[in-house]
Amino acid sequence: QVQLVESGGGLVQAGGSLRLSCAASGSIFSINTLGWYRQAPGKQRELVAAITSAGSTNYADSVKGRFTISSDGAKNTVNLHTVYLQMNSLKPEDTAVYYCNAKSGIEDWGQGTLVTVSS
Repeated sequence: QVQLVESGGGLVQAGGSLRLSCAASGSIFSINTLGWYRQAPGKQRELVAAITSAGSTNYADSVKGRFTISSDGAKNTVNLHTVYLQMNSLKPEDTAVYYCNAKSGIEDWGQGTLVTVSS
């Protein structure tokens, strides 16, 4: 099992930036993907961005060109242990609770961090 702790959420004006961090502990050797999901009020949780242990990344269309996911883990290893989400040019529609997610055969979730973008 993997434990995930997020940080970096907060209130920002539209057009601003925030950086989210997620630190993984526990069975980190088994992680093959770390990612960020978000859930806005009244909406389903959705994938924002993900990075694999091979360094491949995947983004939701709505954040491409604005958000960047990165990890402290080296490429071609399974040592993903910290993942970041740099969010630029934030929009009010980015307001949501952002959750860190780890995939290692099972899924583990962090407690979430709130991002609020004011217009």
